[in-house]
Parts: sequence; structure tokens; C-alpha cells
Amino acid sequence: MDFKTLKFEDATRLSRIFSLRDNRTCDSTVIDTYIWNGLYKSKIYLEDEAALIVMEDKDGFFAAMPYCTEDRLVEYFEKLKNYFNTVLNCPLRIQLADEEAMNAIGLFDDPDYMVNEEIDLKDYLYSAEKMRTLAGGKLSKRRNKINRFSREYAGIWEYRSLSRNDSYIMEEFIDKWVERKLSDGTKYEENLMCEKEGIIDVLRNWDKVPFKAGGIFIRGRLEAFTIGSYNPREKMVIISVEKANRDIYGLYQVINQQFLLNTYEDAEIINKEDDMGLEELRFAKKGYRPIGFARKYQVIQKW
Repeated sequence: MDFKTLKFEDATRLSRIFSLRDNRTCDSTVIDTYIWNGLYKSKIYLEDEAALIVMEDKDGFFAAMPYCTEDRLVEYFEKLKNYFNTVLNCPLRIQLADEEAMNAIGLFDDPDYMVNEEIDLKDYLYSAEKMRTLAGGKLSKRRNKINRFSREYAGIWEYRSLSRNDSYIMEEFIDKWVERKLSDGTKYEENLMCEKEGIIDVLRNWDKVPFKAGGIFIRGRLEAFTIGSYNPREKMVIISVEKANRDIYGLYQVINQQFLLNTYEDAEIINKEDDMGLEELRFAKKGYRPIGFARKYQVIQKW
């Protein structure tokens, strides 16, 4: 198998392959693959109906679960294992393995592999209808924040669907947003810089990667934006990027709702990714009352 550097020209083809089987993780759309490509030095093996992705971190080589139809998962899993064992000369390690594939291959009960759930990396799943309407008493705090924002900024804010022509102002915004995070002393500096570079790469290849974006403007100035993509098999929107000026009360709630009201009208599920084990982020994600989780697992071959 010949693994090559990931190219934006493959994005549309990959998007189709990623939807060939059930998978509710954020890895079921390609945009996260491209955003984090620089951090993990991703290499890809591509066929008409399958894709294998090998990456690298401080612990060595690892892979994503094979992307293919469910009936061929075992076949491509074995190919991946053989590549690790004979070419890379190391045990197979898979990060962020989705539960559906784990069950299809039978890895939970396979004595040749160690399996650990990646608790802090499970994706939060929500009802798309509830996220659009915020109906019910349990979501009243979110509605109240939006109502306060609407009162305080009445007549001077608007939501716009964004296009490639807006890439420059989005780049400016993400630069300032990251600078603010770094000045606050975040401990995830490397990840933050790689995310910024990945987002900018995606924006500069807007015509090649399937996604939609929307922004909130106040007095004509961009103050928040979101990037999302769609898994038609699961009728699920994955929110890969959501950035806002945190000094503006209720802005995160407004951009979250407005994006879903104006895009992907057929979506039934919203995936807002994981909380990375950060308590503040976990509190915010739980506040939207998830209907479930897309659980992920680390799989390590006993060597």
C-alpha cells in the first residue's frame, strides 16, 4: 500500500467514502481530517471505495479506523494491521475508533488487542430540532442569553451565510481569537496554533472541501463564525469550528442557533464534538442537554 500526503483535491471523494457506513463521530466527515492534518502529519491510502489514514504523534504511528463499507471493515483492518507490523515495524494503534466499527470487527472481545474508552474525547450529540428552537424549561438559560443579546444589540446585528469571499475576514478573526487565548495562558498552545493553521488552510481551499459557514456581524464587523459539514447517512451536522468574541454576552448561543436555522435544514442530529476533558467546556456542552454520545476507543495490538 502506498500512503501519500493528504491533498485537498481528494476531499470530495473522501467525503463520499466516509459516509459508506454508520459512524456518528465527528470523524465521519472530512473537515476535521484536514484541519488537524498538520498536527498529525497525515498520510492516506485511497481506493475507490476505501480510505486508510496513518498519522503520527509523540508516541509514534497510529491510524484512524478504516473508512469503507461495513462488510469490508475486517478486510481493511487486517490490511492496516499488516502495514503496521511489516512496513512500520510496530503494533497497530488506532485512536478515536468509533463504537460501530468496534462492534462490527469484534474488537471488544478480541484477546489480541487492548481496548480503552477515550472518555474525554466522546462527541456530544443533540437533537437538531431542540438546538434550533431551544424549546422547553431545561434550555431556558440558553434562550434567556439569546433574548438578552437580541435586546442589547437590536438593529445592529445580523447573521450572514459566509462564502469564499469572506475568507480574509475569517482569517483575521481567527488570528485575533487565538492571540487572545494565548494571552490567557492556555496550556494547549501547540494544538491551538495547529488548529488555526488548519482552519486557514481549509478556508483557502474552500472550493475543494464540502462545508458551510455562517457568521454574526455587529455594526458590520464579524464577531463570531461557525464551520459545519454534513453526514447524509446519519442526517447529522458536525460543528467543527465555533469561535466568538467571548466579551459579548450570549454570542456563542446566538451563532449556534442561527447557523442551524439557516443551514442543513434536513439534519436530525447535531454533533458538537468533544470537551477535551476541560471542565468549563464540559459544563457548556452539558447545558444543551445532549441526547447521547458518540463514544471513541483506543485500540492497541498486543505485540
